[in-house]
Amino acid sequence: MTTPSEGTTAHTATARTGVWFVGARGSVATTAVAGCAALTAGLHAPDGLVTETPPFAGSGLAPLASLVFGGHDTVSCPLPKRAEELEAGGVLPYGLASAVRSELAAADREIRTGGPLPGDTRGDEELIGTFAADLRDFARRQCLDRVVVVNVASTEPAPADPDTLPPSSLYAAAALRAGCPYVNFTPSTGLRAPALQDAVTASGLPHAGRDGKTGQTLLRSVLAPMFVQRALSVRAWSGTNLLGGGDGAALADPAAAAAKNVGKNRVLADTLGVLPEGDVHIDDVPALGEWKTAWDHIAFDGFLGSRMTLQTTWQGCDSALAAPLVLDLARLVARAHEVGVSGPLPELGFYFKDPDDGGPAALAAQYEALLGFGARLRAAR
Repeated sequence: MTTPSEGTTAHTATARTGVWFVGARGSVATTAVAGCAALTAGLHAPDGLVTETPPFAGSGLAPLASLVFGGHDTVSCPLPKRAEELEAGGVLPYGLASAVRSELAAADREIRTGGPLPGDTRGDEELIGTFAADLRDFARRQCLDRVVVVNVASTEPAPADPDTLPPSSLYAAAALRAGCPYVNFTPSTGLRAPALQDAVTASGLPHAGRDGKTGQTLLRSVLAPMFVQRALSVRAWSGTNLLGGGDGAALADPAAAAAKNVGKNRVLADTLGVLPEGDVHIDDVPALGEWKTAWDHIAFDGFLGSRMTLQTTWQGCDSALAAPLVLDLARLVARAHEVGVSGPLPELGFYFKDPDDGGPAALAAQYEALLGFGARLRAAR
């Protein structure tokens, strides 16, 4: 891989960018790979892909056709089969798994076994070294200019001991060692482990995260500023999530659900200045498959103390909502690396529940920051 100083400042027609998914056989990664292939072939419009909108034209982002996929996972179901399952569940459109089978198979050949596996006797250093070697081999084998590591694995509980490295942090450490920019699309610890902070700073790599903002929190980041701007006092804000699939199973663990809710609550605290009463409940409903329903109940005071409520319902498919955001982030962070941008990227807070410090919390302001970042990348050409 080239370093930022070695790379060019304009994406050439022959440049190739690697996207390495942690959780490469999960729903989000499979949908992203299949979706990228579908868009490249002109089978579907780029709905949901912000980087394909006019404000990002000329920003030097890697073309979708130049992205090469690989990753780590601990499960063995091949991507073509996983895509068929998602198609049967209505996540992917009918016939897409067959139409892009060759692209899915090519990505599947670049997936390596992750870890730690049950009964794994390898220590942290050996695991990090193995993962970093996989990244270097991927870049060399595919003749890639750079590789962006994107964590889309299932949510893990926050570590009880802050000095230990959970699996997400082992992969993040491997990204640093291999010289790869990093995106954490999950609530898991990743680069935020205290033991990694010196290495993060010394690496000079761009990184962004954490926890992708796809549904309920996206809506919260729009509604919360409305209450502030209209001087309406929010007394309580409660929420419920019903979901199935791998996320539902992972979030059935109370510790994992608690890690997830940190980001959901942050937007309220940052925007309202205080976290109002109310909790977010997450319930695993396997029958829902890849689909999710989220309810919010907001109690607020109006003029002369008049008590009112707002209730919202969000129904959607998290994988279909997340996949275009993951592609956006990979392209934006790759371009940042190409032009020598380093460190955290608060300008990408538009995409996250728990973004890097230094950016706004309201979605409209985050979008303006994102547009400014696109202009900055465009100016670097």
